[in-house]
Amino acid sequence: MLELTSLTLREIRLPLREPFTISSGTMVDRRIALLELHDASGARAWSECVADDLPNYTSETVDTAWLAITRWIAPRVLGRRFEGPGDVHAALELDFRGHLMAKAAVEMGMWGVEATRLGVSLARLLGGTQRTIPVGISIGVQPSPAHLVEKVRSALAAGYRKVKLKIMPGRDIAYVEAVRTAFPDAPLMADANNAYMPDNVDALIAMDDLNLMMIEQPLAWEDIVRHADLQRRLKTPICLDESITSLDRAQDMITLGAGRIINIKPGRVGGFAESLAIHDYCESNGVPVWCGGMLESGIGRAYNVALASLSNFRKPGDLSPSSRYWAQDVVTPEWTMSPDGLVTVPFDIPGIGVAVDRDRIDALTVRTETLSR
Repeated sequence: MLELTSLTLREIRLPLREPFTISSGTMVDRRIALLELHDASGARAWSECVADDLPNYTSETVDTAWLAITRWIAPRVLGRRFEGPGDVHAALELDFRGHLMAKAAVEMGMWGVEATRLGVSLARLLGGTQRTIPVGISIGVQPSPAHLVEKVRSALAAGYRKVKLKIMPGRDIAYVEAVRTAFPDAPLMADANNAYMPDNVDALIAMDDLNLMMIEQPLAWEDIVRHADLQRRLKTPICLDESITSLDRAQDMITLGAGRIINIKPGRVGGFAESLAIHDYCESNGVPVWCGGMLESGIGRAYNVALASLSNFRKPGDLSPSSRYWAQDVVTPEWTMSPDGLVTVPFDIPGIGVAVDRDRIDALTVRTETLSR
C-alpha cells in the first residue's frame, strides 16, 4: 500500500545557460517548484512541477500550482492509503477541475515513491521497454536566419536526432528555409507554440515542401477543429501539444484528423496515469508519440526519460542533457547524451534513477512549505 505522510514544497531559481525565446516570451532563469514526498514505509522521492512563471503556456503558474497543492491536492492524498500510484489520478479528478500541472507534480511523485518503495526503476514500474532513447533539441527563436543555421550546425555536430526550430510570425519561412538549404537531410521540425491564426497560415503552407518531420501546435491551444482544417491542407504532419490535455482530447484529434503525432508532456495532462492512457490509445491507432520538455531540472527530466521508455515513443524526445540548459543541475549524475544522440534509461537503478543534490537545492531555495497528514 502507498501512504503519503508528508510533502515538502520548495521553490528554486535555476539560471539558464542562455536566454530561451519562444513566440510568447523569453526566459533567463527558471522558477521551479520541487516536491519531496515521504511514504509511511520510509520511502521518499522528489518530483517537479513544470508550471511556468507566467500563464503563457497554460493558465497555470508556479504560484497557482503552489496554492493548489497546499490547499486542495495535498489534503486529498496525505494519510490516504492507495493500492498503487495508478489510483491517485482518480482521487485528484473527482469534483476538482483543472490544475493539471499541480496534480501531476504530486501524482508523478507518488509513482516515484512507489518505485523507491518496491526497489525498482521508475521505467520498469511504468512498463517501459526501451533501454536507450533518441534525443532531440529545441532551439529558441533566433535573431536572424544565420544565427539559427549556426545553432543547428552545432546541434547536429553534437549528435541530436531531431532539431526543433521555434518559429513565430515574421520569423518563420525564411528561417526554416535557410536551415533546410544548409542541411538538406537534417531531421527538422518547427514549433509555433500557438502563434498563428487560421487566416495567417501562409508561412506554414509555404513550409510544406521543406520535408519537415512535423509542425507542432501552430494554432490556438484549445482548438482541435481548425487544426483539422489545416491538416487537410498540409502533407506535413501536425503534432499537437498544448491541445492535448487528456485522453478525450487525443481521441478528438484522431477522430477529426486534427494531427498525426502527439507530444505527451506528463505535466500537461495531469500525470502518468493519463499519459499511459494516451500512449496506449495512440499506439492502438497507429499514432506515434514523443515526450516534450518544459525546461525541467534533472528531477523532471528523470520522469520524462522513464515515460519515454514506453514502446510507442517513436520520435526523438526533448530530453537534452543537463548541460544544454544548466551550468549545474540539481541531480547527480547529471543527464548526458551519447555522441550518437541517445540517452540511457536507468533501468536497473531503483526510484527515479538519479540522486538529488540536496546542498545544491538548499542553495537555490527561495521558499519552502511542509505539509503533513
